[in-house]
Amino acid sequence: MGRYLAIFLTFARACLVRDMTFRANFILESVTSLGWMSMNLAFYMLVFQFTPEIGKGTGWTREPFFAFVATGLIINSIVQAFFMPSAEELTEMVRTGGLDAVLVQPLDAQFLLSMHRVDYSSLANGAVGVGLLAWALARMGHAPPPVAWLLYPLLLLCGVAILYALVIVLAAATIHMGRNQSLYDFWFYMTNFSRYPAEIYAGPWGGPIRALFTFVLPILLVVNVPARVIARPLAGGAWWPVAGVVAAALAALVVSRVVFQRSLAKYRSASS
Repeated sequence: MGRYLAIFLTFARACLVRDMTFRANFILESVTSLGWMSMNLAFYMLVFQFTPEIGKGTGWTREPFFAFVATGLIINSIVQAFFMPSAEELTEMVRTGGLDAVLVQPLDAQFLLSMHRVDYSSLANGAVGVGLLAWALARMGHAPPPVAWLLYPLLLLCGVAILYALVIVLAAATIHMGRNQSLYDFWFYMTNFSRYPAEIYAGPWGGPIRALFTFVLPILLVVNVPARVIARPLAGGAWWPVAGVVAAALAALVVSRVVFQRSLAKYRSASS
């Protein structure tokens, strides 16, 4: 474990040097990301001028909802900074045969393929998320209990693990297809459902969507459970989602590992 941590830190340091070499590009990407997020936050503020909560009777009033948005920003920024850049490169590596050089290394291929690039500009949204979370919690009518502060980091890691598993599965599809330029687009379409509280998915159309993205692809658990723990009072029924997201994270990691290993077993060099 220490060896892999040292290698990852070497990757991270090299990526930081690269980003600081092209500071103007780094600043532009950060500002662009922050601008996009600022427009989203402005839209949510506009919505709350006309309604007291997102979804009638859901309890997601302004401050809890912004805590929800902040949680999503933190989780997605981690995934987009540490895992998505490497996964996006896999398409070109499969097409050109660059994957061969990875497979002969005396290290785990999944580790190398998913963690060798770091996009520091993506962490800008995470910093906004931390600030937004502090703002929302300071204005809520109740303070999160100590157990919520203990569970929240764990649930954030579980959310990251679920999205990481999705990235790995999508990357594994690249090995079969040979070219998968729509990786990021499909990622955005899938995770777009997690941007809103699960309670809004109701009725004849929303119910099936909620069931699909809770029990089949647990996308709705990624943000909803940690946000609910930190932003709303814990009740007896709140413990089942906590256990569910931990179990879903473990299951997702196992499934993604199996899928990725089986995909590698079917890989044929571009030069063969």
